[in-house]
Amino acid sequence: MSVDGEVRLRTEADDPGWEVDPDDEWGVAVVATVGRQLKLRREAVGMRAAEFARAVGYGEDLVYKIESGKRIPRPEYLDKADEVLGAGGLISAMKEDVAKVRYPKKVRDLAQMEARAVEIGVYENSNIAGLLQTPDYARALLESWQPAYTPEDLERRVAARIARQAVYERSPAPALSFVLEEGTLRRKVGGTMVRRQQFERLLEVGQLSNVSLQVMPMDSAAHPGMSGRIELLKFEDGTAVGRSDGAFNGRPVTDLRQLRILELRYGTIRAQALPPGESLAVIEQLLGET
Repeated sequence: MSVDGEVRLRTEADDPGWEVDPDDEWGVAVVATVGRQLKLRREAVGMRAAEFARAVGYGEDLVYKIESGKRIPRPEYLDKADEVLGAGGLISAMKEDVAKVRYPKKVRDLAQMEARAVEIGVYENSNIAGLLQTPDYARALLESWQPAYTPEDLERRVAARIARQAVYERSPAPALSFVLEEGTLRRKVGGTMVRRQQFERLLEVGQLSNVSLQVMPMDSAAHPGMSGRIELLKFEDGTAVGRSDGAFNGRPVTDLRQLRILELRYGTIRAQALPPGESLAVIEQLLGET
């Protein structure tokens, strides 16, 4: 973009939401390492910061903050820097780790656990489970949160949520089970097409051989999940981790006694929910009504 023939350089005001979370030690280390490498390569080719800034289209102050590890560089910044510094793809290759830093630490930790789990069980009573959401459904859901996310932060969270669905591509595939409240399926999150695509996604995932998808009907009796979400992840070495909104202050737990309590609750919920075949029929009916 130019004004009166002058190129307008990007500033911090153009890049909201790319600050480093100071509590994310791994993220801080990654961004600091990338920034250091960028500075060393710039100096190695004899470019001053101001000259480099003009070449990549960014303000000098923003370049200094990226090189000092105080700002997360955009993917296009790394691509442009690779081109300007003649790095032969080495700088562009940093995009994968930098992209992970943009995901909230809590989400990234959950994704790492899901990537190792051989069994995942999720009961949701307020919305469709993240591992089942379409991008548009996730976006519509997150847009309803208060205080509102910035557009940048919103897209970052949507991308992080959808990236967790790489779990479906694993081989061997983990055993996945989901129980969703019928009421959450009927809630009008997003427009008609958003809901239709979400129901179609549920039907697609529900037919996978390693997935059990169940619906808790609205006319069911009281059950142990009414106090909140339950998650259970089991790993190949026999260990497990669980979390429930209604138990142990919502903290992740690994203690065997506490895990047995969550397993008992989740097992009871599954027993009260509709069988997978009937559950898919309910979702097909909702799709037809949408």
